[in-house]
Amino acid sequence: MKVIDHIKQAEQTLFSLEIIPPLKGDSVKTLFQNLDPLMEFKPPFIDVTYHREESVLRTRKEGGYDRVSVRKRPGTVGICSAIKHRYDVDPVPHIICGGFSKEETENALIDLHFLGIDNVLAIRGDNRKPDNRFIPEPDGNNYAIELVGQVINMNNGVYQDPDVDNANPTGFCVGVAGYPEKHAEAPNLKTDIKFLKDKIDRGAEYIVTQMFFDNQKYFDFVANCRKAGITVPIIPGLKPLTTKKQATVLPSIFHIDIPEALMDEVEGCKDNKAVREVGIEWGIKQTRELIEKGAPVIHYYSMGKSGSIESIAKEFF
Repeated sequence: MKVIDHIKQAEQTLFSLEIIPPLKGDSVKTLFQNLDPLMEFKPPFIDVTYHREESVLRTRKEGGYDRVSVRKRPGTVGICSAIKHRYDVDPVPHIICGGFSKEETENALIDLHFLGIDNVLAIRGDNRKPDNRFIPEPDGNNYAIELVGQVINMNNGVYQDPDVDNANPTGFCVGVAGYPEKHAEAPNLKTDIKFLKDKIDRGAEYIVTQMFFDNQKYFDFVANCRKAGITVPIIPGLKPLTTKKQATVLPSIFHIDIPEALMDEVEGCKDNKAVREVGIEWGIKQTRELIEKGAPVIHYYSMGKSGSIESIAKEFF
């Protein structure tokens, strides 16, 4: 079932979350152990991130180094299939521009379509480490709007392969990312929202936001999107703080602000156990206000841990 249909049919705010695939060599059991307790909150869909390849140096036996590309978290398609099979929940795989040609993207989408997966989140993705800028693959998509366009073309039966005649159309519901505090590379929020509207006009059906800790930034973002003519659902994304380190690391990685009141509470904590409690209470306050103001879904970024999310969800779902 499509995300947009879940939202249309809902009589109250929905619960959803994002997970990351296990590291190469790890078991899927840990992922299931974190997901199992959250199933009581009946998430209609679960996002599964994709992590592009990294460039690393490998030592040669005869001396010297080779630079090679490795994917440390492969298996997104497999994880999506496992979630669908184990929980009968709709997975939403992230598809990214980086690391894929358009043909490779098409083949991945074909596999997802064969598995009966109805949704994708189309994002450009991060720079490959250690690159200091985004470099697309030869014959790859450079921007998320191009990726959205490729999925929509397939929904219309138009494939990359010119020899494919009378192709069966896919039926993906396409989501895209939104940034209440603007994308790091956008010159300003107005321009960022213009690019976002271009993706909606191209065929994306909903938006899920980057994490934020100040609800007013989400409310202002929604208001600015509506003013720009964006009418699709805008899903707020939340991440409960669990460690003191996150309070300084998350802003640098995701280019977001930590409100002074929250930072004061975190700095007053004697250990990470206390930080976790602060994060839960802050998440509860954020969730309550978002639900009261009519958010269609509350989307939680788990980053592999579910304990804090479970504590928050018990209050509302």
